[in-house]
Amino acid sequence: MNLNLMYAYKELPRPKNTSNDGHDYLELEFGGRSGILDIYGYVDVFNLTNRDNSDKKGQPKMFMKFAPRLSLKGLFNNLPWGPVSDIYLATLFNWGGGGATNYDENDVGVPSEDTNNSFWGIGSDIQVPWFGKMGLNLYGLYDLNKKDWNGLQISTNWFTPFFTFNNGSFISYQGYIDYQFGAKDTFAGNSQAKHGGAMFNGLYWHFDKFALGYGLKLYSDIYLVKNNANGMKSSGASHYFAITYKF
Repeated sequence: MNLNLMYAYKELPRPKNTSNDGHDYLELEFGGRSGILDIYGYVDVFNLTNRDNSDKKGQPKMFMKFAPRLSLKGLFNNLPWGPVSDIYLATLFNWGGGGATNYDENDVGVPSEDTNNSFWGIGSDIQVPWFGKMGLNLYGLYDLNKKDWNGLQISTNWFTPFFTFNNGSFISYQGYIDYQFGAKDTFAGNSQAKHGGAMFNGLYWHFDKFALGYGLKLYSDIYLVKNNANGMKSSGASHYFAITYKF
């Protein structure tokens, strides 16, 4: 489990004419394996001091990602094969921290909906030269608010130490790719991109209980938001800075 104090600069998607460029946040990141259950997740708390010049002002205070995977190798001892070290029934849930997730539209004063979606599919752990073990998952996206499917997503992640100092500290290249495709032109009455995603490229210095990191995140129509549509920028790059304490 990691406790990450983060700062994001020009995170996307964002309104093109916004006057504020970044935000701080606290992230509790967790993961592990117990028997046949593999999990990863994090909880983010944004704009810790409620600064007026944060681009998260007036936005939901929290966000959670939760990704449980059920190992088939643990059920069938003859699986898997070669560079594939495990196969999973894979799920992923994204939950926003503001707005309603289930309500009567006739109610008065109902808050707006927030992120509430799920992904269902097949996952794997594969051994890749230099990178080592990488996760690779293919999901279908089911929007729990709209009660409808909305295309597919392929995701991969890695953590690769590549330089170790004499004192035992090391530098790692770590990150992930989430890419959506096969989506509809319109979803729940709104126009959207048919494909899009993001790639996070992080360089982190790990020493004892601490880590310092920088991440470059590249976007293309992220979350299927069309770039430059309705005044929103959804393609480009953003920067992340992190101080981590490890449990």
